[in-house]
Amino acid sequence: MSRAPKPLPLSTTQARQIWLHAQRLDVRAPFGEGAQAVADATAHLGYVQIDTINVIERCHHHILYSRIPSYRRADLRHAQSVDRSVFEYWTHALSYVPTGDFRFFLPAMREHRRDGHKWYASVTPADMRKVMRLVRAGPLTIRDIEDDVLTEKEHLWQSRKPSKRALQLAFYTGVVTISERQGMLKTYELMTRHFGWDKLPKPASTKDITAYLLDRALRSQGVVSLDSACHLDAPRKKEVARLIAARVRRGELVSVALDGAGKHEHWTAPASLEANGEAISPDLVHILSPFDPLIIQRKRTNLFFGYNHLFEAYVPKEKRKFGYFALPVLVGDEIVAALDLKTDRQDKKLLMQKWTWVGEGKKTAGRKELKRKIEDELDRFERFQLAE
Repeated sequence: MSRAPKPLPLSTTQARQIWLHAQRLDVRAPFGEGAQAVADATAHLGYVQIDTINVIERCHHHILYSRIPSYRRADLRHAQSVDRSVFEYWTHALSYVPTGDFRFFLPAMREHRRDGHKWYASVTPADMRKVMRLVRAGPLTIRDIEDDVLTEKEHLWQSRKPSKRALQLAFYTGVVTISERQGMLKTYELMTRHFGWDKLPKPASTKDITAYLLDRALRSQGVVSLDSACHLDAPRKKEVARLIAARVRRGELVSVALDGAGKHEHWTAPASLEANGEAISPDLVHILSPFDPLIIQRKRTNLFFGYNHLFEAYVPKEKRKFGYFALPVLVGDEIVAALDLKTDRQDKKLLMQKWTWVGEGKKTAGRKELKRKIEDELDRFERFQLAE
């Protein structure tokens, strides 16, 4: 019986470069501009996370801006509401996902339709009938429903309006979708009417979903582990592991031994190793969202970059190390600082709450020039924050 080939050694520098290329953070404008750039970026990344915190611009806009320098908020609205090239659904969190991937989410929608959703167990049949009657008459927001009797919240993020809970349950079951957002105000529309479908597409099989998850991870991460491919989706690890093993046997993937990873296995495509080697410009600066795909998997970011990001919005002020909403700063292929920023929209300026040097940024040699590069990018970042 032949033994599995020995993993190929991979330095953290090589791994970073592969990941940054996969994330399209190694060049300034990889996707062009406009609503088509939003569609292309979302299709490549696989998802763009949505979050409500707006101490600076909300993360879905921020993530797209990091890869589309000319990005405007209207571009995302156009992609969602006019082109319908992206839609909202749950990945590891609420996200924008490519409409071309819709069939991979249909099994989850059907499961919620069959078994309910634990977050919305309190929704009554009467509540559901009411909102479906309203949405069949035309798109609506929760502000359009004024006759609700408010109820107690079951958890912190839940609405007190029964109709909103019912709309959210209809969203998870795939009966309605979010056809538009104004800030965080959502417009609900029948799924089939929004997309102009007579009926929903054919759902993907379990085998297809497994391949989709692995392919999405390889495309957007370059070097993958089971944890990174199945982020917050542990039940799928066994199926994905079998698919990885099959692809290794066929020579489509190779096992790599990443510096510092120990027994934690990683894999990549041979083409990624062959293409690797071109250094990323040290003049390329990105101020990243803490929800950016490069940051959201904290252990992975720490392994690849030696940077342990701390999300401290819910940490008491006196115990914070980086600040309320720190943003990692990527210069070339190194994370060198964490900036706690706040947008003062009334006085139209970006406030620096705290600047913390990390990693290579702690070194005093060359720091003056490094600081100048970051400040130049901060000027551009401020213009983005205050635009529109």
